[in-house]
Amino acid sequence: MLKKTAIAGAILLALSSVTAQAEGYKLLEQSVSSMGNAYAGRGAQITDATLVYSNPAAMTQLEGEHFSGGLNLIHARTRYSDVEAVSAAGQSVAGRDNGKALLTEVVPFAFYTKQLTDDLTWGLGFYVPFGLSSDYQQDWAGRYFADETAVKVLSLQPAVGYKLNDWLSIGAAVSLNRAEGVLSKYKDHSGLCELGTGINQLVGRDVYNAAYCDSHYEVSGNDISWGYTLGLHAEPVSGTKLALVYHSAVRYTLKGDSEITNTPITAATAGNTPGLIAIAPNLPLLDSSTGKLASRDLMIEKSKLDLTTPATLSMSIDQQINQKLSLQATVLWTGWSKFKSIDIVSDDSSPSISISTGPALGADGYIGYIPEYWHDTWSASFGASYQYQPNLMLRSGIAYDENPISTQHKTARIPTSDRIWLTAGFTQSLSALSSIDVAYGYMFMDDVKINESEYGVANNKLNLANVKANYANTAHVIAVQYNRKF
Repeated sequence: MLKKTAIAGAILLALSSVTAQAEGYKLLEQSVSSMGNAYAGRGAQITDATLVYSNPAAMTQLEGEHFSGGLNLIHARTRYSDVEAVSAAGQSVAGRDNGKALLTEVVPFAFYTKQLTDDLTWGLGFYVPFGLSSDYQQDWAGRYFADETAVKVLSLQPAVGYKLNDWLSIGAAVSLNRAEGVLSKYKDHSGLCELGTGINQLVGRDVYNAAYCDSHYEVSGNDISWGYTLGLHAEPVSGTKLALVYHSAVRYTLKGDSEITNTPITAATAGNTPGLIAIAPNLPLLDSSTGKLASRDLMIEKSKLDLTTPATLSMSIDQQINQKLSLQATVLWTGWSKFKSIDIVSDDSSPSISISTGPALGADGYIGYIPEYWHDTWSASFGASYQYQPNLMLRSGIAYDENPISTQHKTARIPTSDRIWLTAGFTQSLSALSSIDVAYGYMFMDDVKINESEYGVANNKLNLANVKANYANTAHVIAVQYNRKF
């Protein structure tokens, strides 16, 4: 039976858990200048062209033309230990009980702004708002719940900002977003692999099919959708800059293929295939040409998953203390609570996989289902900027991110908890028209325990399949950004 973590974890995890510099799977790595302050004061502090994303209203404070482009190198590590796993039939799953899953990703961005009049500015940006990549060892004991995950969302965003008066500006942007993901895991065919040659004793002959131990599931999907941003920037008192920014939710229907190799052929899925013989009520059919339990080398079914990436609302302040020192703060709300479950359903006129998985999950056409029930989160960050020399600004910050996943819903694909980020960076002028930003961030969080099982659409536990494990997560981000005025 197909496991729901399949499309689930991949495309969700936008779909970062082990990685990004934010809770859930949201990425904040679109501005290195803001990263130096742990994104405190983002959208309020007047920095560079990355304001296209951070706050389109603040673009009005940039004179002339500006370009900013950069790269973030994310390296995250999840160490797992004390893994205990059982198959759907309740047998122990042999495999690695400790190890690590690594993520190393480069996240790019580029932004441009141009002042059209004293009051009107427009901009254009390319960035990655969500992303994840992780990979377990193939022989780890929890391989029936998670193997490889690779997901990303790419966004192209035009924006406009308008200055209402000397102290207040408004802005808006529209984003065109493409989400894509690939996810894989090994298949648990009700413990056929774990039973091994014990199957032979059940029927009194050699029918064991070793191919079931290499049965692998992979799903891919993509979609394009629109979102929008609204921003407000104000400086009601000289030296006190305020920002209010809303990024909308974006709704996708990710469509692609679900593929399984070495799938057992049962009476329900045999169709008109010749040469198949029933030998025991609870076993796959026998292939008379091989004498082994029958299997199909490859099954493919078109599938889809509805996904909504969450809305966010941020409130920021950048307070000038004196000529050299300024302090920043941001509070961020993320609307994760609409994420109730992952529903992977057939999109194929000639289904092959969902014929068996639908009845098992309790709904026709279902290939996978996993309950999530995430909750809305609040995050806070605080930073300081110091003009150490006329051409060198030093930055530092600390951020706290609340995790949206309750203890009972933590999975091997998202083994995270609340996290703390420490960051430092600097802005170095190269000339009167150019500068670079460099920043480093380190993330740590409390150890995490998972106790994951399989569930049907009615949120009923389906079988005995289970994985328990302990996790320790860390992440490093090194980033560089080039800025140019024209």
